Amino acid sequence: MPNTVAAGSDGVYGPIGPFLRPRGPSLGKNAAMTLRAGPLEHDAKLPDGRSVRVRVGLPEDSYIRAKDLTTVTVELYGDGEHLAAVSTILDPDQVDEATHLLHRIVTGLESGELSPTAGAIEPLADTLL
Repeated sequence: MPNTVAAGSDGVYGPIGPFLRPRGPSLGKNAAMTLRAGPLEHDAKLPDGRSVRVRVGLPEDSYIRAKDLTTVTVELYGDGEHLAAVSTILDPDQVDEATHLLHRIVTGLESGELSPTAGAIEPLADTLL
């Protein structure tokens, strides 16, 4: 992944907050937090021992400028492959909700309640709980 910082000892990546690691340009004084600064990412350890990276953020699209994107997606990567991608109902400015969604998906994957498929994560991506 381009421009990804190394994981901390807790395996967490991302642009903001104590749960997430700084990445990219720093935000100026009184700047709003947004997923435009970078995606939220976390590695989940599946019950069968595999590792899956969960990414919540703007899709990477070389044809559309990031400032013009409004879609937030959840993507799963594992075993060197792209496993799943679904659109969410989130806006780029809904960082708290995106963080909560990331935690719900990681917890579900690690507990075995969710499988690493688009069909399994889509119901979570369609809610703001």
